Amino acid sequence: MKRKLIGAIKIIRPVNCLMMGLAVLVGAFISVGGFTVNHNAINLALGFIAASTLTGASMAINDYYDREIDAINEPSRPIPSGLIKPMESIALATLLSLIGLISAALTNLMCLLLASLSWLISVLYSAVGKRTGLLGNFLVSACVSLPFIYGGVALKGLIEPYTALFAALAFLANTGREITKGIVDVEGDRAKGIKTLALLYGSRRAAQSASAFFISAVLLSPIPLIFGLASIWFLPPLITTDIGFIYSSIRLLRSPTRENARKVKNTVLIWMAVGLIAFISGLVK
Repeated sequence: MKRKLIGAIKIIRPVNCLMMGLAVLVGAFISVGGFTVNHNAINLALGFIAASTLTGASMAINDYYDREIDAINEPSRPIPSGLIKPMESIALATLLSLIGLISAALTNLMCLLLASLSWLISVLYSAVGKRTGLLGNFLVSACVSLPFIYGGVALKGLIEPYTALFAALAFLANTGREITKGIVDVEGDRAKGIKTLALLYGSRRAAQSASAFFISAVLLSPIPLIFGLASIWFLPPLITTDIGFIYSSIRLLRSPTRENARKVKNTVLIWMAVGLIAFISGLVK
């Protein structure tokens, strides 16, 4: 039982779930111009639950479809390592999906539609989209950026242009990370015919493309401050994030090897987390 619990925790990537839940809260607070709870506290809680559980579900579904590839690329992951069985990952994903969609339905109709769209995209990516390479990267990034928009919808029932800007930054940064992951997974992807940029054009071209997305996010990142969408407290963690992305880009360009790409991929997740802190800090007036 202990092994099963460990496997279940590992397969849903708790850090990713937490980040997506926080992204909903950030999107919600951005939509109303700052921190506020009042009568929308229930919707905020439901939004956090929906994003977290649906993210966990998508992780479990992805690992189910990737179990043969992971046996080559990442044998220590829960399914290939034997911590959890393939059908157990599906059962876990089903439970989390139900919790997430019910939470969305209890919020409002628009949230249910967005949550359903996110769930559909994640399943489509795992089942088919990943094999398309760059299109698959875009599908993942869409799921990562949607929580910001979802947060605004949870509080106001409509899509705010401001939250869409923050979602665009998340989309760009995550696309760079997904392309980097393609460099890491090149052996397993080759065996399964997955057309990543690293396989189609080589690791160096993939590194250049990933860096272009990272730098694009850096170039757009000051916009919230310039247009008064964030306070001055947005700046310190933003500078840290931007320096981190630039450093990771240079590091990846200098050495687009599998091992270095793995380190960059993991480091970029940290910069994305710091970027999330920047968004939260920017709401402090």
